[in-house]
Amino acid sequence: ETITADLANYRATETYADEPTGEYRGETTPVGYFQVANAFGLYDMHGNVWEWCADTWHDNYHVAPTDGSAWIENGNDNRSPLRGGSWYISPTLCRSACRLNSLRRGLDNHVGFRVVCGAGRTL
Repeated sequence: ETITADLANYRATETYADEPTGEYRGETTPVGYFQVANAFGLYDMHGNVWEWCADTWHDNYHVAPTDGSAWIENGNDNRSPLRGGSWYISPTLCRSACRLNSLRRGLDNHVGFRVVCGAGRTL
């Protein structure tokens, strides 16, 4: 229904909707820290670190692939989408539908990526 500091790592001194404030950890947490996976068995899809997407940045989804493949043609080769929010950000941005763009050469302790191997298992 909503995000709380018991379910995700974000700036929990701020709230989403009418939820109470929670512990602001101020750094990343290990994968699986909250011991709650989504329906696909994935952990920490909201908060912790912004996740790089394989796509190049496009301002909208006009003519985007519909087969689930990365959208790399005719995009901004210097920028990629980030999704999911991070440990230092407000809970209103900690959702998979939220996307920002960032330079691919940027280094930040609140940006990362998810390694996928085998039959969809994540490390």
